[in-house]
Amino acid sequence: MNRFFLGLSRLLAILGGIVLAVLIVIVVVSIVGRETGLGAITGDYELVEAGMAFCIFAFLPYAHMTGAHATVDIFTNALGERAHRWLLAVIDTVFAVVLIIIAVQLYGGLVSKMNSGQTTLLLQFPVWWGYLASFCAAVIGGVVGVWHALVRITEAVTGNSIAVEGGET
Repeated sequence: MNRFFLGLSRLLAILGGIVLAVLIVIVVVSIVGRETGLGAITGDYELVEAGMAFCIFAFLPYAHMTGAHATVDIFTNALGERAHRWLLAVIDTVFAVVLIIIAVQLYGGLVSKMNSGQTTLLLQFPVWWGYLASFCAAVIGGVVGVWHALVRITEAVTGNSIAVEGGET
């Protein structure tokens, strides 16, 4: 099961990477267009705003599954293995709860934007499209977060390693 969630997270991160690469091209072309007098890409800021929100949520699950988040180990290095496992279980549980709260709040924003019919200024695409993309990625992040928390709790209770750093089993 851990491989499934790692694969799902990896797929979402790849999709986020593709979107990020497209956004980079949009920004570069827009800047070059401004500087050369050809003109900027209409709505470049709107596209980058919606796309970056998605990218952030697309990268979170993979970073979480592989242990790629930044950590400060100054105080935790002195802990024993058992205490360290329990600390990881607590941290991952809190992180899963936070991801779920973020997804719920994004859902509320999505519904609000859908009901208001708000569109972007220049491109006139519905604002809720960006919310929907971010919400989908956040839901996957929440599911992955809950799974990873359950794995860490199981590791703390049993003392066995299920998901080692790097996300491999």
